[in-house]
Amino acid sequence: MTFTENANRIFNQAIADYHIKDNIDTPINNPFAEGTIENRLYLKCWIDTVQWHFEDIIRDPQIDPAEALVLKRRTDLVEQIDSYFRETYKDVKVHPDARINTESPAWAVDRLSILALKIYHMKEQVDRPEASAEHKAKCQAKLNVLLEQQVDLSTAIDQLLEDIEAGRKY
Repeated sequence: MTFTENANRIFNQAIADYHIKDNIDTPINNPFAEGTIENRLYLKCWIDTVQWHFEDIIRDPQIDPAEALVLKRRTDLVEQIDSYFRETYKDVKVHPDARINTESPAWAVDRLSILALKIYHMKEQVDRPEASAEHKAKCQAKLNVLLEQQVDLSTAIDQLLEDIEAGRKY
């Protein structure tokens, strides 16, 4: 299983687990061992999902500082995921002609987590029994694009990790 296959599986699990109660105050029940990359990926997507569901609160200029901390936790998790990659590839000999990447692997993983949320919610629209056929068709077209983007982004992340492992990128 590639890194992104595992990440997408974990993201889907976190999103499904959140939607059991569909409440931003639901305590997280992370099934993965503390300190593992799986734990960090699950927590990252859980936070993204909570943030998705209180986007209106976050846009409020009068936001409670405690609620705003969710944004900080998201950035902290991206940094923790980057730390995992730095540790994983710390002994790689970088080629003299290696190229720098425009973003770290963790920021690409961040986008993959958000994409999983978009896919989940677009699929909800496609499956809404009371929605018009026109609405469902428009949503299905958008869902198809999102699914293609997920394949493309997953491939790009896996290729980036292969290049980092081989010393071709840093």
